[in-house]
Amino acid sequence: MTATLRDFLEIPYDQLEEFNLAAKAQRLARVPADQIQEERMRYLNDEKRIKAVTVCFTDLEGRLHMLDYDKKFLLGSADNLTFDGSSIRGFSAIAESDLRLAIDWAAFYWLPADVFGPGKVLVFGDVLERDGSPYGGDMRAQLKAYTRRLYEQHGYTVNLANEIEGFLFKGRYAEQAYRDTGAFEFVSTTGYYHSLPSDPLRHFIDTAAEVQRAMGFANEKDHPEVAPSQFEMNYSYCEANVAADQILLYKLICRQVASRLDMTASFLPKPVTGVNGNGMHTNMSISQGDTNLFHDAAGQDGLSDFAWSFVDRILNSGLDLCLLLNASVNAYRRLDPHYEAPNQIKASPIDRSSMIRIPYANRRTARIEVRSIAPDAHPHMAVYGLVRTGLEGPLPTTDVRQSETTLPDNIYDAIATFRGSALVGELFGDDIRGKLADLKETVADRCPRRLGTLIKRAEIQFHHEVTNQYLWSRF
Repeated sequence: MTATLRDFLEIPYDQLEEFNLAAKAQRLARVPADQIQEERMRYLNDEKRIKAVTVCFTDLEGRLHMLDYDKKFLLGSADNLTFDGSSIRGFSAIAESDLRLAIDWAAFYWLPADVFGPGKVLVFGDVLERDGSPYGGDMRAQLKAYTRRLYEQHGYTVNLANEIEGFLFKGRYAEQAYRDTGAFEFVSTTGYYHSLPSDPLRHFIDTAAEVQRAMGFANEKDHPEVAPSQFEMNYSYCEANVAADQILLYKLICRQVASRLDMTASFLPKPVTGVNGNGMHTNMSISQGDTNLFHDAAGQDGLSDFAWSFVDRILNSGLDLCLLLNASVNAYRRLDPHYEAPNQIKASPIDRSSMIRIPYANRRTARIEVRSIAPDAHPHMAVYGLVRTGLEGPLPTTDVRQSETTLPDNIYDAIATFRGSALVGELFGDDIRGKLADLKETVADRCPRRLGTLIKRAEIQFHHEVTNQYLWSRF
């Protein structure tokens, strides 16, 4: 088929940004779901140049799954989409495999055609049981339901801004090839904040940042990070559900752009020995209308009592939450104090080894920064756990803000605490707690029990974000 026979949708970047920011504004304004659904379905019906709709959802470990539906089929079957849940680790058993998808029309994105292909749009979906009830393993839906209750009962809006670090390596599928190569190859060895405009790392950052901007991220700054070939692209804070979705899209965009440049964008917490790892510092605050409830100019470090209660509850349950924030064998390499590791369960405005940092801020920007979270954490599950713990978790009976307790240096200790935690049982229920712990233990058992200094092949190959179905099927 020649290109002249095709007439698929290709939207200029400036117009893409307008479309996506307008859709984001509707979502933030909580426009009724039925109104947005009617608008989106009418648009899809009228726009003849769209061929397919990519529907996304996450599994229990936070992997992003994508299904492409023919547009005409989707419009006629949007209320009856099904998929095989038994094929997804941590979801339903074979005997009860069928699950359903409900389109979350508010979480709708127009895509740059030069990166994702022409004629496609993307939307997130909620996972449902066969009877239409919410599926317990869908953490995205759980976060959405919880933040809706906070808004309806208290007028609270949870705000998030994530600083997501990654590495750029030479060659496509460098993570999958690690089993054979045993090493990653940097594309650049320039320094923090420094690279030439023609540097391959800078070219990647520029390209990925343009895609993010076009998809409504509201970019702020981007730059090479401390380690060689490491990057970070920052964008504006947003309501928690949108922000958690944007974490998944950020990684998807980076991986797609890197692949098109014959490279690999990796969000492994510590892919290379001897240099800084990847973090996902998560800035959080809660507002009520136009009031930032975390701000008090007269409070300690500019935070209100409400904010300090939030901090104290998280620190008090830091060990319980550790597996949510550091979800892989490889993540525990990052908690090495020699590389600015945030492994101390305390709060500080200046000490970057603290689990929570209190940034210098004003009335609008007052927030806390959770530093001990890796970029491979399930974003919706981690945010749900942090927010609910900060608001409802047990208060400490002693001062935890300057504690000498540290996070575990291996995943087995984190799994054991997670399994025995009353808080985790209350947050997720025994079934989800058990499934996630089992998944993490399965991977841990395939890796050397003691980490040692050198990064091992198994911790890369069996990492939940490194897709290698062939290798998994050999066990």
